[in-house]
Amino acid sequence: MATLYVVVPCYNEQEVICETASRLSDKLSRMMSCGLCDDKSRILFVDDGSTDRTWELLQSLYTEYPYVCGLKLAHNKGHQNALLAGLMTAKEHADVSISVDADLQDDIEVLDQFVEHYHNGCDVVYGVRKRRDTDTVFKRATAQGFYKLMKVLGVDVVYNHADYRLMSRRALEGLEQYKEVNLFLRGIVPTIGYKSDVVYYDRHERFAGESKYPLKKMISFAVDGITSFSVRPLKIISNLGIFISLLSVAGFLYALLSKVFGYTVPGWTAILCSIWLIGGIQLFCIGIIGTYIGKIYSESKSRPKYIIETLLKK
Repeated sequence: MATLYVVVPCYNEQEVICETASRLSDKLSRMMSCGLCDDKSRILFVDDGSTDRTWELLQSLYTEYPYVCGLKLAHNKGHQNALLAGLMTAKEHADVSISVDADLQDDIEVLDQFVEHYHNGCDVVYGVRKRRDTDTVFKRATAQGFYKLMKVLGVDVVYNHADYRLMSRRALEGLEQYKEVNLFLRGIVPTIGYKSDVVYYDRHERFAGESKYPLKKMISFAVDGITSFSVRPLKIISNLGIFISLLSVAGFLYALLSKVFGYTVPGWTAILCSIWLIGGIQLFCIGIIGTYIGKIYSESKSRPKYIIETLLKK
């Protein structure tokens, strides 16, 4: 039997953390009794510098439940870094790790299927949503648009997959070799290789609390994903520059011919609109270039992705 670690990143999850620990402990116990994992298996909660009572509750849960462990980061580093911290810690103790969010929306009853695929030779198993009926129309449209845009830009992502996935120790050792600071695990994991499969599941409503991914964070996450794995936006800027240059030449020829044949019409509207249009495009392009430069700056500093403050391990 394999040793399984369920890695749960959490930030300000005091409303759900106790229920999550209870349900995951029950599920892990049932998996042990079925022979899917051994008694060394654990649930590793990663506190990403929460400002509420999340860590205090985790310390209590650590003494209450035999399978619950805790990892506290010294500072809030974001979901992706917290998840990576948990996976790298789990790698040292487990044969296989499964990452799942703390909000109880991912269906933990399919954990059995994840492990079965692992025993069948898969190093990576992706949890994929069957449908998005519980999402608002806006969220559904933006999420699906994001995945389609990533595909168009050449980024290899699994459609409708978030961070609910299984990774073997070998896959995590491959992930450890990626040294980039700007993390987008949904894009990195498919590039590792190894045999993979998919488990489909229904996503539930959030048990309690509020989503930690409002619109602003979702947009930021999407920009990080695109700029971390594709240089096509830069190529688009180059092509756009060529196109505008050709339009400028055409406009110059038109203005010159109008002057020669005496068809010039005084007016400032067209000129003003042209200036605003070109100026807006230039600022937009500079912004994209600046995003890439900012990422290069972050990578050049090579700062640690996370710092572990406390580890509660049985």
